[in-house]
Amino acid sequence: MKVRDAFAGLQATLKDTCTPGTCAYFLGRVHDELHRLDRAMKTDPKGAGHFPEPIALIKALDAEVGGDRSFENLKKHQTMLISTRDRINTWMQGHPDDYR
Repeated sequence: MKVRDAFAGLQATLKDTCTPGTCAYFLGRVHDELHRLDRAMKTDPKGAGHFPEPIALIKALDAEVGGDRSFENLKKHQTMLISTRDRINTWMQGHPDDYR
């Protein structure tokens, strides 16, 4: 998985929101896309050290969420989940060579 492709998946969640009927899907997708990007960054030829802030943000999120990917737990941590997504998006926008 390339960072570019994983980041595109994360960006695809930017216009979505947590609405009745779709919230569980949306939060699960954001969680999954963040972890897909995390795996891509850690296996990128540039090395995980090239992506310190995004990897640290996901690690902090994981410390809060734990291994519980249930809707109830993701809903409880929704603010942090969305904030992590948005902060990583901002970081990546400042590093366009990493996703083009």
